[in-house]
Amino acid sequence: MNKDINKLSTQLGAALLSKSAIVTTAESCTGGGVAQAITDIAGSSKWFHCGYITYANHAKHKTLGVSAELLAAQGAVCESVVIEMARGAAREAQADYAIAISGVAGPTGGSSNKPVGTVWFACLGPQGVTTAKHQLAGDRNAVREQSVQISLQQLLHQVTE
Repeated sequence: MNKDINKLSTQLGAALLSKSAIVTTAESCTGGGVAQAITDIAGSSKWFHCGYITYANHAKHKTLGVSAELLAAQGAVCESVVIEMARGAAREAQADYAIAISGVAGPTGGSSNKPVGTVWFACLGPQGVTTAKHQLAGDRNAVREQSVQISLQQLLHQVTE
């Protein structure tokens, strides 16, 4: 694992443990990478109980309750969808914090409005939901790894804020 990702995961785990808080993930383009980074840390069962990999739109709808109409109208890679993903994951997992990620990792699937490397993030905590859109560079693996790192950074910021 990337040393920066491991360090962020360790810091996140310590912060969650100090608050007796639980985190969950709602992942699309990262395919479980954030959950893997979190569970690579020994003792993570104290702050992570489950995560959701909802790669297909019907999984986002069925598992996390993302509006089918929203998915049809805007597609999976948008702010509104990641907000609904984060809320759904937190609700289903009964977690204090959630991160949701949806993007175009490539090498195909991009459009003029959502080129390859476009990734949306939503981080939910007791203070509410924050969102961010990033345009990431590199191949599929680079986009996914950057997305995992950004997710952990956002969670750590939310938990320690």
